[in-house]
Amino acid sequence: MNHILLSLSYLGTAYGGFQVQKNAPTIQSTVQDALEALLGHRPPLTGCSRTDAGVHARRYYATLRTDHPLPPERYPAALNHHLPRDIAVLGATAVSEEFHPRYDAVGKTYRYRIWLPRSRNVFEAATSWHHPRPLDVATFTDLAPLFEGRHDFQGFCSSGSSVTDTVRTIHRCRAFEEEGMLTLSVTGDGFLYNMVRILTGTLVAAATGGDRDIAGILRSLDRRRAGPTAPAHGLTLHQVHYPAGTTGFSETEVPL
Repeated sequence: MNHILLSLSYLGTAYGGFQVQKNAPTIQSTVQDALEALLGHRPPLTGCSRTDAGVHARRYYATLRTDHPLPPERYPAALNHHLPRDIAVLGATAVSEEFHPRYDAVGKTYRYRIWLPRSRNVFEAATSWHHPRPLDVATFTDLAPLFEGRHDFQGFCSSGSSVTDTVRTIHRCRAFEEEGMLTLSVTGDGFLYNMVRILTGTLVAAATGGDRDIAGILRSLDRRRAGPTAPAHGLTLHQVHYPAGTTGFSETEVPL
């Protein structure tokens, strides 16, 4: 039995997230359709994260098991032939039987992008939140690092989550603006439901005249004190981090 790790990239606009659903197309089901067309059977596909509806991924990792003799290096071109234009297989490699794309990950990096000019940028509209109202970029960038460290992020989790342990470590939370695009990059050991989108909304609120007491908001554990949930389409899973030598993909071995 071959255990294959796929590296994927996708625009989540047309999908209900990664995981298979009954009433919406998903990344998982679409990739499984391509696998079935290629291999002649429909292998289970195990993903590294449950990205929400409308969220994108620059680098996403998923494993499959198959007896088909197709070499891993032939998967990208062969699968891309069967996939729509908004999903691409970037690479494939054999991994150990014990490898799990979700549980073996030691961290993830998300990026949230905000387009600031008054006029829409039609080339960036699908992957960024257009926020034409005045926003103090200096406040946004100065406050972002205050989320770094180990905190209880209970106030930064949307209702509907069944998670009981809401303590997470943010290794790096930084923002930068370039030619009208404000980007928030967050790397951590794990994230709660909508956590990065709420974190972004909190910084936007602070940068538009709202509460700037990030430490106080964190201590309160109160969702009502944090900012609104930023729209899904501005969020991208930028990278998933694994221990060195685990995946065969050098880009995953990024120091945290």
